[in-house]
Amino acid sequence: MMDWAIWFVAAGVAIGVELFTGTFYLLMIAIGLGAGGVAALLGGKLEWQLLLAAAIGFAAIGALRRSRFGRRHENDAGRDPNVNLDIGQSVSVDHWNDLDGTHTARIRYRGAEWDVELAAGSPVQAGQFIIREVRGSRLIVSHQASQH
Repeated sequence: MMDWAIWFVAAGVAIGVELFTGTFYLLMIAIGLGAGGVAALLGGKLEWQLLLAAAIGFAAIGALRRSRFGRRHENDAGRDPNVNLDIGQSVSVDHWNDLDGTHTARIRYRGAEWDVELAAGSPVQAGQFIIREVRGSRLIVSHQASQH
């Protein structure tokens, strides 16, 4: 098989595997492998093909890492409604207890007893509240009208 064909087959394999990972990193490697294939098509020596493939691959990975597609998104699972389905649910609190400036209560939610803490800035009154965050076994709630 010709040198250039090996490079392009390797790039195709990297793209195929990338379809299963969804991270774009193997796609960047495939770009580097494609550059090695272009160098082979132009008649470059193997050393230059390898050097070009590595340089282009590393540069592409570096560009990906600086783009919005390569950044890790650190989401707080306790506040993410896509992770925790309790976020955004409504609960009823009949009475608040004041412990060192923290307003807490004990409620029944989903068939179990839960500790509830009032989010900062919410009015201290009985009524309906929205779960804004889950910290361990404690629900952090705010009044329905406040968008915390």
